Formats: sequence, C-alpha cells, structure tokens
Amino acid sequence: MESTLKEMRDGASSLDMYPKQTVAGGVGDVYGEDRATEDQLVTPWTVSVASGYTLMRNPTHNKGLAFSEKERDAHYLRGLLPPVVITQQLQEKKLMHNIRQYQVPLQKYMAMMDLQERNERLFYKLLIDNVEELLPVVYTPTVGEACQKYGCIFKRPQGIYISLKEKGKVLEVLKNWPERTIQVIVVTDGERILGLGDLGCQGMGIPVGKLSLYTALGGVRPSACLPITIDVGTNNEKLLNDEFYIGLRQRRATGKEYADLLHEFMTAVKQNYGEKVLVQFEDFANHNAFDLLAKYSTTHLVFNDDIQGTAAVVLAGLVASLKLLGGTLADHTFLFLGAGEAGTGIAELIALEMSKQIKAPLEENRKKIWLVDSKGLIVSSRKDSLQHFKKPWAHEHEPIRDLLDAVKAIKPTVLIGTSGTGSTFTKEVIEAMASFNEKPLILALSNPTSQSECTAEEAYNWSKGRAMFASGSPFDPVEYDGKVYLPGQANNAYIFPGLGLGLVMSGAIRVHDDMLLAAAEALAGQVSKENFDKGLIYPPFSNIRKISAHIAANVAAKAYELGVATHLPQPQNLVKYAESCMYTPNYRTYR
Repeated sequence: MESTLKEMRDGASSLDMYPKQTVAGGVGDVYGEDRATEDQLVTPWTVSVASGYTLMRNPTHNKGLAFSEKERDAHYLRGLLPPVVITQQLQEKKLMHNIRQYQVPLQKYMAMMDLQERNERLFYKLLIDNVEELLPVVYTPTVGEACQKYGCIFKRPQGIYISLKEKGKVLEVLKNWPERTIQVIVVTDGERILGLGDLGCQGMGIPVGKLSLYTALGGVRPSACLPITIDVGTNNEKLLNDEFYIGLRQRRATGKEYADLLHEFMTAVKQNYGEKVLVQFEDFANHNAFDLLAKYSTTHLVFNDDIQGTAAVVLAGLVASLKLLGGTLADHTFLFLGAGEAGTGIAELIALEMSKQIKAPLEENRKKIWLVDSKGLIVSSRKDSLQHFKKPWAHEHEPIRDLLDAVKAIKPTVLIGTSGTGSTFTKEVIEAMASFNEKPLILALSNPTSQSECTAEEAYNWSKGRAMFASGSPFDPVEYDGKVYLPGQANNAYIFPGLGLGLVMSGAIRVHDDMLLAAAEALAGQVSKENFDKGLIYPPFSNIRKISAHIAANVAAKAYELGVATHLPQPQNLVKYAESCMYTPNYRTYR
C-alpha cells in the first residue's frame, strides 16, 4: 500500500498515464527527485493505467525501443515495436547524429521539440549530456527565431494560454492543466522578447525554453513546471496581418484592463498552487516589468529574470573577474549602455554587493555606476524627465550625448551593454576603453547574437587582445596574434535554474535581494584557476548541474537564515541535498 501511494504521489496528476500494473507493482522514487517537496505532493483523484499503444504515445513514460522484453509482455507492447531492444545511450547516440545533420539551427530546434513531445526523458538526457552543444538550440539565440516563426512551426500547444477571452475564468483555465503540483511557472506577455520586440502570443517559446532549462540544468521535475503566456494582443503589425499568427488579433490592452487580468492571474496561481509556487516574470516590457515585480514581491514568490537573473549572472562575472583585474568592486567604475530592466537591475545589484563588502551606504556606491540611455548619459539635470527606475542613477555631470564621449569622460574600467541594439560598441569605443585600461572588461549582453553590442572578434581585435570579454549569446573562440581567446557567456541559465531549485527545496515563500547575492557569489566561486588562465570569468556549462547544486545550496541557506524557508528542519548538507532532489532523465524500469 505504501508503494502504491508513493507511486500515486509521484505522478501528482489526475490525467497521468501509468504503464499497466505500475500502481500495483510500484516503481518507487529511486532517484530521490521528489524529496524536496514531499509535503506538497498530493494523491490524484484517479490514476489511469496506460498500456500498449497508449503507453507508447505518452511522452512522460514512453521509452521507444528501450522497452525490455519483460516490459513488452507486461504492458501489451509485443508486436507494436520492432523486435530489437536498445539502450537509452544508443538512442541518444542516434538522435545526436541525426540532429547534427541539420545545417539550420531552427531545424535542430524543431527536432528537439518533437523529441520532447515524443520521449521526455530522452529529450532531457540529450540536453544534459550535450548541454554546451544544445543550449544555443533550445535557448538563445535559436529560441528567438523560433518565437518569430512560432505560428508557422506550431504543432502542439505546450503550456497554458490565457488571453483576454479568459477574463473572469483564469482559475478554471489553470485547473484544466493536468498536473496538480506545480513548483515553477514562467510567464510572459510577449511584449519584449529578447531584443526582438513585441511577438505577442508567439513569445510562448521563451517560457517553454526556460522551463526546459529549469529541468535540465536545475533538476526541477518536468511535471512541476508550467509555461504560461498571457495574451493581451500585440502592437506588431506584421503579426496582426499574418494569417498564421496564433494570438489575439488586436492592439495590446493597457491600463486597468491589463492590470486586472494580471491580478486575476496572480490571485488564481496562489489559490490553485499555494504559497510556495515560484512565478518567474519573463520578457515583459519595462513599464510593466518593474511595476509587477514591485507589486507582487511582497505577496508572492516572484522573480524577474530580466531584472534580477541578468543582474546576478553579471555580478558573478564581475566578482570572479576581480581575481584578474585586482581590487574590490568599489575600486572600479562601471558604465552601462542601456538603462532598462537589465541595466538598472545589474547596476542595483552591483551597488548592493559593494555595500555588503565595504559597508558604505547604497547611495554612495551608486555614484561609481553610470548609465547611458537613448538620450545620452543619465545626469541630474535630466532627473525630472526620467522614469522612476532611472532616477537613482542620475549623478552630477554635464550632459553627454553619445557613448564614445561618455567613455572618454567617465573612464570606466567595465563597459556593460544591455541596450538591445547591435554594433553599438564601435571600434572607437573599444579602443578608448583599451587606452586607459590594461585589461578592459567588455560585457556585450544583448540577445540574440544579432543584437550583441559587439562580437567577440571585434572586442579582441580592437583591444589588441587585452580585453576580457563576455556576451549574452555564444561566440566561437577567436584567434588574435597567435593566441586563442575563449569568450565567456554571461548567460542567465547559469543562475535561474539553481536559484529556482534553492527556493523550491527550502520551501521559500519570498525572494530577497540577499538570495540573488548568494546565487552570484556561489557562481563566482565555481570559476577555477584553469578557467581564469584562459581568460574566462564563467565556468564551463559542462559542469552546470554541479554549479546549480551549489547555487541552490547558497540560496536555500539564505532562505533559512532569513526565516522565509518552510521545509523544516534545515538539511545538514545543503549541496548534497540539492543533488539528491534533482530530476534525473534515466529510464525507469516498469514491472
């Protein structure tokens, strides 16, 4: 009986299909991946026993040719598969061979999405074992193109679509999702997808991609992840006139209509999934992103990856780079191109970390950080016309119109691009940085690759090989003057999966800035001497699950310290506990 209940809890879904006799025989949670939230798991209303053809069409339980002879007999699969039995490893080898045949990244993306719909565990096995190769396929930069063409490549819905048509019925819509136990929601309204602008309903590719990484990189169970798109229309004329567009054909709702739908959504999420569900806001436009984070951070477990995740990963790179640059953060001067969600979010977290390190007031530390927006350097004489999130960065200085003049006047040691506009770090800008810095640190963070402020090759060539460089999207190694340089990637995927796991496994009910600092410090601590010797300020993605476990442990420790953790008592070894909670994609044996 105990085994039966465990199996039912493990599915936590009224609609899950189980292989014949799974419930009676029991599979058992041999991987430990449900331990983190055992107290949240519930017995579903009913359990459907799947066998034969139905089992093979269920991506959660399908193993394809890896079903053993015994399983084929027990679950009525005899004759429905060719006679050969192969291992998951051989399946992985075959699929990686097939994916590598595609020359077009979008074709690789579609092949991976098809695999996810067909065989979930094999999809995650491929992604985990080949993370450096496949991350650019399922995430930036390819996911940007996928969103642009989402209407054309759309096959099966993934996640929940909540449009203005569902106003007043959002809770009912959430209840239509088959999984009862949700730990992480990634939600977008599609207004600011990467650097590509308003893609409306087609922004769903972002929550789907992010949650794939929550599982592959952070070990959160796939069944506990829910992608959501809130469709309030789009102002993208091209999409409104596209016969294949899958969203509402109307201009974006704003003001009270927009706020009311979002509030109904946030209320329904808490009502349906409880206090401890993490809601990650993704790719909202500036004017909504800051307001939503401020409004719900005191009542919900919420996190904005564009504001906070980007900030944490950049801070980690800066902290790590000090081992090469020398000094403390407070000894350096920072200049940003871009003063939106990412720019101001990073700037604030840098100032917070400085305050923590040198015990100086936040206002003093902000003075070491300068921002340039579309109208030039943000200075005090512009204060009356600035949006509220830019005002803390308006320092005393004469007005400066362009970036190059700002670089020459401020003389920063670190130049950070969050503008969403490509090719803005010109040859003159990089040369100016190199003229007064022995090792200028250049972070070109805008995504996708086409929007990067400069390429890795440009940064190394124009600085004569002296720049330390990292970007938002991946770049190939660069050879300059006989030496090969490996560009780092300041990718949010370093931070948010581990942060999410830490929040989930501690049962946190709120996200604090101190948790973001803890995540950044954990990531910086994973950069080895070998990485530094190659000029890298981030560790390789090949170690990402280990990195995520350390980030999760640091975040969880901070949650316990701040008194917002609910999973008590605190585990003795949080790193080992994090590793034990992680989802593993190896096939289970049905009997």
